[in-house]
Amino acid sequence: MGEERNGYVQKLKVNINKWNSEIDKFQARADSAKADVKVKLRNQMNELKSKQHELEVKAAELQETSVMAWEDLVAGVDAARDALGVSILEARSKFDL
Repeated sequence: MGEERNGYVQKLKVNINKWNSEIDKFQARADSAKADVKVKLRNQMNELKSKQHELEVKAAELQETSVMAWEDLVAGVDAARDALGVSILEARSKFDL
């Protein structure tokens, strides 16, 4: 069970790092956008960063829980991961990346 948790956490960290890199690209694109587009992109960035933070908090909680309790947290982490993944896909279309 401990190995399963560690593997899950490692995979989650890889996804978080990949998404953080994409969010950085989105931020650079938003920073260089024209004023009228910048507001829309800024709102999108705020949503992404909020979901990113939520996932990072849940991942930290998951890593710190006992092996027995982590199963209870996995559903919440999966939901946060999926929400961020969907937001990243939506952002890609808006940022044309």
